[in-house]
Amino acid sequence: MSIKSRIRTIPDHPKKGIMFRDITTLIKDPVGFRLVIDTFTQRYISGDIKFDVIVGIEARGFIIGGALSYTLGKGFIPVRKPGKLPAKVISHEYELEYGKDKIEIHEDSIGKGTKVLLVDDLLATGGTALAAATLIEKLGGAVTEMAFIVNLPDVGGYKRLKDTGYSVFCLTEFEGD
Repeated sequence: MSIKSRIRTIPDHPKKGIMFRDITTLIKDPVGFRLVIDTFTQRYISGDIKFDVIVGIEARGFIIGGALSYTLGKGFIPVRKPGKLPAKVISHEYELEYGKDKIEIHEDSIGKGTKVLLVDDLLATGGTALAAATLIEKLGGAVTEMAFIVNLPDVGGYKRLKDTGYSVFCLTEFEGD
């Protein structure tokens, strides 16, 4: 079984017409979770893509990012929804396909020149990833690559991130289905 075959699709969530790709079925499966972490680890362990820390986007990016931080021997930095981080933060508001949202990062989490691998579970519009990259860059860091389990190419986020100049890697995609 592949990574893609372990991802559940939930029709009409969070609203009618959306086919929600749920990775909880993938990560509850020990073989599926190991497949994800091992595949990412193999990509990054060579050192061809240079980074100092891993930044994970709340909440599923924490699961992937935390495990990768362990296998790669890198620190982990969370990007969270407002009011969740205890120290001084910087924040960035951004547009969603169905409204606005805001994310935050500790202002002392990334130093000037820090190279970052940004991870999350799913790439749809790319809005959250771009917002996280904006926070990283405001702190003087540089995103060397963005990594996702799932890409939804029909939604346009992959193209948007590539057109903005980011390197993007996805383990699987759901195109047109």
